[in-house]
Formats: sequence, C-alpha cells, structure tokens
Amino acid sequence: MLGLTGRLIFLMIFRSQHYSQMAEELHQRERTIKAARGRILDRNGTVIATNRTVCTISVIHNQITDKDQVVKVLSQALDLSPDDVRKKVEKYSAREIVATNVDKELGDQIRNYRLDGVKVDEDYKRYYPYGSLASKVLGFTGGDNQGIIGLEVKYESWLKGTNGLILTQADAAGVEIDNAFEDRVEPVAGADLTVSLDVNIQTYAQQLALKVMEEKGAKGVSVIVMNPQNGEILAMVNVPEFDLNDPFTLNVEPEEGQTASRQDLLNRMWRNPSINDTYEPGSTFKIITAAAGLEEGVVTLDDRFSCPGFRIVEDRKIRCHKIGGHGAENFLQGAMNSCNPVFIDVGQRLGVDRYYHYFGQFGLLGKTGVDLPGEASTIMHKKENMGLVELATVSFGQSFQITPLQLITTVSSIVNGGSRVTPHFGIQAVSSDKTTVRRFSYPVKEGIVSKETSRTMGYILEHVVSEGSGKKASLPGYRIGGKTATSEKLPRSLKKYISSFIGFAPADDPQVIALITINEPVGIYYGGTIAAPVIADLFKNILPYLGIEPTPDITDSPG
Repeated sequence: MLGLTGRLIFLMIFRSQHYSQMAEELHQRERTIKAARGRILDRNGTVIATNRTVCTISVIHNQITDKDQVVKVLSQALDLSPDDVRKKVEKYSAREIVATNVDKELGDQIRNYRLDGVKVDEDYKRYYPYGSLASKVLGFTGGDNQGIIGLEVKYESWLKGTNGLILTQADAAGVEIDNAFEDRVEPVAGADLTVSLDVNIQTYAQQLALKVMEEKGAKGVSVIVMNPQNGEILAMVNVPEFDLNDPFTLNVEPEEGQTASRQDLLNRMWRNPSINDTYEPGSTFKIITAAAGLEEGVVTLDDRFSCPGFRIVEDRKIRCHKIGGHGAENFLQGAMNSCNPVFIDVGQRLGVDRYYHYFGQFGLLGKTGVDLPGEASTIMHKKENMGLVELATVSFGQSFQITPLQLITTVSSIVNGGSRVTPHFGIQAVSSDKTTVRRFSYPVKEGIVSKETSRTMGYILEHVVSEGSGKKASLPGYRIGGKTATSEKLPRSLKKYISSFIGFAPADDPQVIALITINEPVGIYYGGTIAAPVIADLFKNILPYLGIEPTPDITDSPG
C-alpha cells in the first residue's frame, strides 16, 4: 500500500504535466496548412514560376459513418481503385491521405458531398506559365512542393515558406467536436525570388536554338547570354527542353545500341549541358592562350610566324585546319585565321609552368560558382603529366574539357577589363510581407589580366569577326568581337563534332556576351559557317532591346 501510494503521489504531482499533455494530445487533431511557395520572377518582374491552388483529400477513420458511400464517391471522383480507397478508409489512423494535387474544382465537388470523415484541404501546386522555357535552369518541384532540380532546389530555403497548423478538439472516440475551440497557426508564404533571366531574350534564344537544331539535325543546342561586366545570366537555353508542368513525361530515347532505365532517361532529359557537361572547346580556347601570351609578354601583335600547315612537336605532327598552311603571318593574322601552329608556338614560348599558372589565374582549374546545382569541374592534365605535346594541343583547345559556362565566364573576364566575375541568376529575395529584401552578392576577382591586355584582346577578336574566320557574326553598325570553333568529339574515329561561336558587343566595351554550342550537327559542321550566324541573328534582335545602339565606324586601334 505504501508503494502504491508513493507511486500515485509521484504520478499526480511530479508527472501530472506530462500526462495532462498526453491527454490533451489524444483529444486534438492536427492538420497542416500548406504555405504558398514563393514566386520566381525574371529581371523585369515577369512571373515565370507561381502556384495554383489544389486540394489534398484525406479520411479520418473514427469520423466515417458510411464507409461504403465514402469508398464509392472517392473512387469514382478521383478515378481510383475502390479496393485501394477502402484500405485507406478502414485503416485505423488519425488521418490517411487518399489523393494529393487534386484540381480545386474537383476538390470543391467532393467537399459538397459533405461526407463524414472526409477532409478536403487546400494546397498548392507549382505552375510554370511559360511551359518549357528555361526548364533546365528553373527546375521543378515534387509532390510535396519541394524543389528537385535547378533554381527551385538551389533557393529552396528562400522559396519554401513555413507551414501553418489547425488544431481541433476530438471526443474519446476521436470524432471532432462541432463548434469546439480551434487553434490556428497561420502559414508564412515563401519569399519571391527575382532572377537575372530575361523572358524575351530567353524566348528568342530558344527559338534560334530550336531552328538550328532542326535544320542541322543536331543532337542538342545550348545558348548562354550573359552580362560580362557583372556575371548576370540573361538567358540559358538547352534544347531540347522539357515541359515544367509535366516533368515526368519523357522526350528522350535511349541512344542507339544502348539501354537505359526510365530514371536514367529522366536524368538525361533534366540535365543542363551548359553546366553539367564538359567538352573540348577547340579554337574558342585560343582566346585564353592569346591572353596569357600577351600578358606574359611572349608575343605581340606584330610578331611574325610561318604556317606550312603543321607543326612538329617532339614525335608528333600536329596539323593546321588549313592543310596547305597560311604561310607567313603576324600574330593578329594568325588569330584571324585561327591558325593552330601560331598558337602552338605561343604555348611553347610560355612553357608548361607559366601556361599552367595562367590556367589557374584565369580560374579554369576550379568551378565558376554559379548558383545552380551539379556544376562540373574542368578536366585537365596534371601539371606533372603535361609535356610539350599536351601543351601544344591544349594551346588550341584540345585534349582537355571544360563546361560552356566556364568558357564564357573566362572569356568575359578577359575582355571586360580583367575582372573574374561569378556567373549567377539570383538577384534578390523579397519576403511575402515585403518587409525583408535580401540582395545577393557574388565574388569578383580583379586583375585576371591587365587592362591593356584586355583592350588588345578586344581589338584582336573584333578583327576575327570583321575580317577573319568569324565574318558571319558581323553586324552592320556594331562592333562585334568573337571566335569560332569546331571541335571533334571523342573517340575521333566517330567523326562527330561540336560547332561553336562566342561573341560579344560592343567589342571595345562589352555589355553582352553569348556562346552557342551545336552538338553533332549533320552535314556542314564548321563553327564559322553554322554557329556564328546564329549569334549575329541573336545580337541583331537583342542589342537594340538592351539599349545598345549602332554606332558609326570607328578607326581601328588596339589601344
């Protein structure tokens, strides 16, 4: 008796609060009020990701008075198996979810049946007004409205918001008591995210990419448009894109001779080649070799070279794209002709140690730091394994791999005066009540090259477009700089190519830079022939839109 009395005193005095709380919880029913996910807006305030109201249908076993009626109505209305619905109806649980992401109109119809034990709660489903536009950049959300890929997952902490709660009282049988006191914690909507994408530029770039993909029978086409002064990405196109409102419907097939699971195919469809894939850049990389040579002082515009159509490096005969050679030429002409022997010579003058130093100084050994998940790293020879042959091939853009975004970022840093910018999309996040504004900032590294070298590179690349291999990117009234490339994919025996062109304007003060890569074009595959005209067409439309007006011809001068 003493023991029981002591135990009773302990429970009533020292554990009373604990058991009171347990008793209260037995008589409470908790339901979540989903928070609205923050919108994503382009730089002009155009909404490119928002929410649609949907419903979650659930059942509470203890409150159901007519199981057969509930099974019949829900199975018919939701097009579900009656057996599956019955399992949920007969399951002893506080709340069993029958269906999510139900259209609000259908949810309202089910609510109007007033079935005991059936709850219809409003929820949110992500909606993308522009369908497939920038799909591999924006990404999408899953059934729980949580980001899965792209900006949706990168900025999840800003976009997701905080869910609310409804607490209702239930009797001993678990049935909610009508008109009982109800606690309610209101949800807090996620912050709106403003990004640097411009819907108009993205749309036009996507149209051009689809056109060239169709005309050339290409496997894929990517276009990046960026502000080289601050790293804001105005457009990132990767066709074929996919429907953001239906992201689990495949639009890709296994490659010839290969088998792949459905998940593998989905991952390939969602993959963003601009940042997730690496490739040999080919002649566009000669921009980096030229900048390093000029900065180090091992070459000048007037240095003389001779191109017989090849160079012998150790035991290797490395050919120029012009089999007969370019003959005698200075460095400027060598750049305009995209002459491999000239750039091999510049690389050899620099040597492995100094070339590798600039490779690191330009930021090519790391990642760009873009605010998207899954960025790939540069695939480069280790310094100790880099001999003269490897140095020669790297100098004109072969035997290593980088991402398209890494290339355009590095070239931006060379032509913008020498500042290594961080490419990015996020500009600011604004809380749902407009009281908190967070502007995002990104690292900038000064002194990648001197301003003099940067001006000289602008001068060289303007001549590449006005008089050299990039002529098809020229645009009347505008000073365009750029470089073409045609790189052969591995293995070389397949004879498959990536054609590309990188261009910027105005050449003497770049405000916009664009890179196009065409993966495995059929027929004519030279970058100067099929890639350069696409950038010319893009610039023709977006330069006036960006307020960059044509100017009278200006006398050529490197300084």
